[in-house]
Amino acid sequence: MNLFNATHGLDWLDAIAVAVFLATWLWLGWRIGHPSAARPSVTVLMSAYRLQWMEVMVTRQPRIFDAQIVMSLRQSTSFFASACLLAMGGLLAMIGNVDLLGGIALRLTSLEASAAVLQTKLLLSLFMLGNAFLKFVWSNRVFGYCSVVMGAVPDDPENHQAMPLALKAGKLNGRAAMNFNAGLRSMYFALCALAWLGGALVLLVGVAVTAWVVWSREFSSASREIILGRDGDTKS
Repeated sequence: MNLFNATHGLDWLDAIAVAVFLATWLWLGWRIGHPSAARPSVTVLMSAYRLQWMEVMVTRQPRIFDAQIVMSLRQSTSFFASACLLAMGGLLAMIGNVDLLGGIALRLTSLEASAAVLQTKLLLSLFMLGNAFLKFVWSNRVFGYCSVVMGAVPDDPENHQAMPLALKAGKLNGRAAMNFNAGLRSMYFALCALAWLGGALVLLVGVAVTAWVVWSREFSSASREIILGRDGDTKS
């Protein structure tokens, strides 16, 4: 696919829409990981609970319950990584044969687009899915590191190595969760990227909706209110 042919048919509005898309995705990821002290995100709040969990684990005997939780977390990362691979396979098949997609886009938007333009637009979604896959795989790996460090925590709570190792496990758990959440955000934006098939303006609307969904889940959800000890019955 020639670069000139791929970009022919795209204009400055498409470039702005893609720039806004990428900037919003990157900014949300940074803001969720670095929120203000007055309004922490769910991800940051849960990181504190992950540390507390490891501190409690030191005194829990046996620790089968803790091992089962980590196993469940790893299974989640494996599931989403597999889902990303399947979605990427479907997108690659679609990129290889966009004739049918071109007909659908024409009927929905009354705008005719070349195969190269449609393929270029699908590449944005493919990129996001690829990033999500890598995040999920790394999250699974770090949860594995966490499991190993948990196994190294001495059974005796009075052992001088018990608490430092537990805190290391908690920090690894938090890093794994951060990567898992980043993978989920990439999946949200991969779905959003498909809106580009309807045009630049549709993509901008999709970015606004996706950003609102991600932001509300992290900073204005019932789950967050419950974690903070407030009444969250009126929110999702």
